[in-house]
Amino acid sequence: MKAKYLIFIAIAASVLSCTKLDEKVYDKIPGDLYPETPEQVASMSVVTYQKLQPMADDNGWWFLAQEISSDELCGPTRGADWYDGGKWLNMHRHTWTNDDEGVNRMWGAFWTGITTCNQILDLMSQIPQTPTLLGKEGEVKVVRSFYYYLLIDNYGDAPYLTSFANAPAKPYKAHRAAIYDSLVKAVTDALPGLIKNDRKYMMTKYAAYALLAKLYLNGPVYKSGMTSTEIATCWQKASDYCDSVIAGPYSLATDLSEPFKTANENSSEIIFSIPYDEDNFTGFRLHMRTLHYQMNLKYNMQAGPWNGFCIVPTFWDTYQSNDKRRAAYNIWGLQYAATGAVISDGTTHLPLNIDPYVPALYMQPPAYSPTQIRTTGARVGKYEIKMGAKENLSNDFPLFRITDFYLMKAEAEIRLGHSGDQWINPIRSRAGVATWTGATLDSLLAERGRELYCEGHRRQDLIRYGVWENSWWEKAAHGPELRVFPIPKWATDANDNLLKDPQ
Repeated sequence: MKAKYLIFIAIAASVLSCTKLDEKVYDKIPGDLYPETPEQVASMSVVTYQKLQPMADDNGWWFLAQEISSDELCGPTRGADWYDGGKWLNMHRHTWTNDDEGVNRMWGAFWTGITTCNQILDLMSQIPQTPTLLGKEGEVKVVRSFYYYLLIDNYGDAPYLTSFANAPAKPYKAHRAAIYDSLVKAVTDALPGLIKNDRKYMMTKYAAYALLAKLYLNGPVYKSGMTSTEIATCWQKASDYCDSVIAGPYSLATDLSEPFKTANENSSEIIFSIPYDEDNFTGFRLHMRTLHYQMNLKYNMQAGPWNGFCIVPTFWDTYQSNDKRRAAYNIWGLQYAATGAVISDGTTHLPLNIDPYVPALYMQPPAYSPTQIRTTGARVGKYEIKMGAKENLSNDFPLFRITDFYLMKAEAEIRLGHSGDQWINPIRSRAGVATWTGATLDSLLAERGRELYCEGHRRQDLIRYGVWENSWWEKAAHGPELRVFPIPKWATDANDNLLKDPQ
């Protein structure tokens, strides 16, 4: 187990009993739970970070929805495998309903995070105010703002609640624009009390700067109807907050794979991350979802993978052959076991040779051969799969990474009519491809895709760049109504106010 996880879980355990969503909510803090030391006050915030745990897999669906709905990753139906009621097809083709699994679980995961933050803030409000407490209150408010940022990014209008104890039984939605304004204010107000260091598992001042940069860059999406002056102000604010992040204790790693290693907790690139552990903080199973059935032999895995996710073929073609990221982030070609022997496919009994081009999203015999069905599509290799890997990985999942903010800085500057080359070219040089002069938004979007592949940013990028509605491989063009997911049926069944116009 990683040492960082021991610290994380030890602190969290001390507060979990009074913050579970199904526990009794007290109108005052019981004596045995009353924080008596600065350390106990500080520990109250840790449980809010625990609610990030399901985000990278199907318990929370955030990562899956951002990637499978995009032009870079897909979950093909491979014969009898991976149909799963059509949920992977629906997500990629944008044909989801208000009762699809991804739509359902994302909403629940975001609200679990928001509710937990509100419970902790309600408890903190009963404690005599001290500088330490004020700082921790601000931290929890920024964590809550992060969950709300994910909520409005994916669902648009939603309820905006800042207390658990005082929340109405059936809240109405607020306009996304109003929530956006509230989030900007909440994070900005909290900045003075946040810690200024490089801790990757808490909302530091730098992580808050990063969140503000994200909010401002996407501001014209979240708050439609802005004037040209207001839009330019958003982009300038985004650029300024990117500067604040870049001025922090982070740097581009020489090895472009360093932020994704199993032992990546000390990566110079990671600003804010989820501290996954294969035994004790599980929920990161991308290798299980992407590797071919027999590729457990390649890594001496303790579990058999499921032969699913792969790169979209048109996205594969965006990488030049000499781009180091193509090989660092993908797995294809003839596959060898840890012993050095060539792996054979379990059905065709032919050498396992992964063709990077998957021919279709829905593959059935006899139209497609067993080889096409089972062994096509380059698999995701961005996150290190260590020898002896279990069903869950121990790699931290980076939510904010400095490379993203170099590219965001470039984008903001280009949108403001300036050059973004100086922020893009260090990343391209590291990847072994030619630097640019006069980068455009179109070229930058493609570069963001190549660099940030499978980090959960692509859906948001495609929307911000105005190409989400376009057709791409196996996905037809559609209207702007699909820029947000519908509120799940289970939620509107429980609260019909969610079907009404924002109040």
